[in-house]
Amino acid sequence: MGIIAWILIGLLAGLIAKALMPGRDPGGIIVTTVIGILGGLLGGWLGKVIFGVDSIDGFFDLSTWIAAIIGSVILLAIYRVVVGNRRHA
Repeated sequence: MGIIAWILIGLLAGLIAKALMPGRDPGGIIVTTVIGILGGLLGGWLGKVIFGVDSIDGFFDLSTWIAAIIGSVILLAIYRVVVGNRRHA
């Protein structure tokens, strides 16, 4: 997939992750996109390592989107813990 496809998947996966995890987030649209792109990569890697599934097959493949969303949720949770602790200190 091209870089534009990764950015689009990342943006949408990050937005879906924020919708699945309601609450206040310290980041804006750029942080959402970065978390989504990194989450997609993380989700694809975890899917391959844990389940032996090649989840980064294509833009319209359901496993690509599921991997990106799960990875984004994981990274968003980590981001909230790290940044949330820093904001209250």
